[in-house]
Amino acid sequence: MLTVIEALGRARAAGVDRLDAHLLLAACMHRSRAWLIANDDAVLPDDLMQTFVTWLARRASGEPLAYMLGEKEFHGLTLCVNSDVLVPRADTETLVDWALELLGDGPADSEVIDLGTGSGAIALAIKNAMPLARVTGLDKSNAALNVAKANGQRLDLEVNWRSGHWWGGAGIQCFDLAVSNPPYIAEGDDHLAALSHEPRSALTAGADGLDDIRVIVTGAMKHLKPGAWLLLEHGHDQAEAVGSLLAAVGFNAVQSREDLAGITRCTGARAPHQS
Repeated sequence: MLTVIEALGRARAAGVDRLDAHLLLAACMHRSRAWLIANDDAVLPDDLMQTFVTWLARRASGEPLAYMLGEKEFHGLTLCVNSDVLVPRADTETLVDWALELLGDGPADSEVIDLGTGSGAIALAIKNAMPLARVTGLDKSNAALNVAKANGQRLDLEVNWRSGHWWGGAGIQCFDLAVSNPPYIAEGDDHLAALSHEPRSALTAGADGLDDIRVIVTGAMKHLKPGAWLLLEHGHDQAEAVGSLLAAVGFNAVQSREDLAGITRCTGARAPHQS
């Protein structure tokens, strides 16, 4: 048997981040992180130690902590996640904040669609902040939609969940705002090796990573009301290309936003008003 501090030493030797190790050990022992810190001489029974060692190996292999714990915080909400969906990232909160800023200037019951909703993170964050907004979350993966639906039910947030591939699942409805964090990594990108545990279909989009963004942009006008905005998350070096795609189909006021790290993370534009 080992003590808490000895177990954490095992984690350090395995190359697992200190915070991750604390969170894994706390989950393993059904204790809080504060309790671990205050009781670092507590002894782990052999069965819990074996579980912890197994979890360390999984984390060291690159499995996301959120999958192991089964949850991830996003924009103030605790979301359940599994390997059917991407792990929500803090970077994506930039997209949500921009959407909420725009919605604050419009009617309270604005129609909003989140394309490729995954765990429902963006749709649920918007609905939580704007209760009167009529939010739709769309995804082609039924497994992902099951995760999103379960999150909505647990958080008591009403979102219209739809199955479909991009605008193909939107029907004939038109929206005041469309947001999306689509796949945008290029096939063969070196970063994919570190993302091997997450669904590939939610990560990559063709040779330049822009295939899905092209589909969204070219089909958007049919599903947006005059003056509606389309906001897209993208890679750190894709803002110019995404802006050009938006301008090419007639969008106005093309602009981008940076995340907290100062990386250009999102680009959006406004559908023209009717003359």
